[in-house]
Amino acid sequence: MTSGFIVAGTDTGIGKTVFCAALTRALGFNYWKPVQAGTHEETDTQVVQRLSGLPADHFLEPRHSLRTPCSPHLAAEIDKVQIERSQLGLPETARPVVVELAGGLLVPLTRDLLQIDVMADWALPIILCARTSLGTINHTLLSVDVLKTRGLNIHGITFIGEENIDTERTICDFAMARRLGRLPLLASLDAVTLHAAFDAHFRREDFQ
Repeated sequence: MTSGFIVAGTDTGIGKTVFCAALTRALGFNYWKPVQAGTHEETDTQVVQRLSGLPADHFLEPRHSLRTPCSPHLAAEIDKVQIERSQLGLPETARPVVVELAGGLLVPLTRDLLQIDVMADWALPIILCARTSLGTINHTLLSVDVLKTRGLNIHGITFIGEENIDTERTICDFAMARRLGRLPLLASLDAVTLHAAFDAHFRREDFQ
């Protein structure tokens, strides 16, 4: 049975892909983005490969690579692609895998299938990525509530952004969830600076 983590976000564009690159490299895992929406520029898989510096055999092909950069359900309709729940089972791999979601938990993959429905099928522990900026307490606690309502396993919360001690503490206290660390915003983002930031702000043993 495939092991690893699901990396989810409270929203889109918060730095989840960058965190996935750091985590995949630190743990030596494989990386998989099941549904990629938007392929005109660098895909998330290509970003993670570039920032992790890992060889190509650590990266699994998406089940669906959709051209249009929008919600997967609409991108699939525009591209005339049928997304089926049965197609989205976890790949069998020799290494554990970091599974990166497309945006937030309740992103629709089809008109009658949400991303969180498939997460339940995978049954992997979930790392929730959250901003540290204003508004994140509400967004993060809503996401935690949805995960708990669905009976899903929250491994912990990763924060991304400038340090905000009270906000991070408040979220973890109300969520009754572990704070895994915080990935700061980096003035220069490359494999070297990202790996150094991960080592400075996270402990590998927290991901065991």
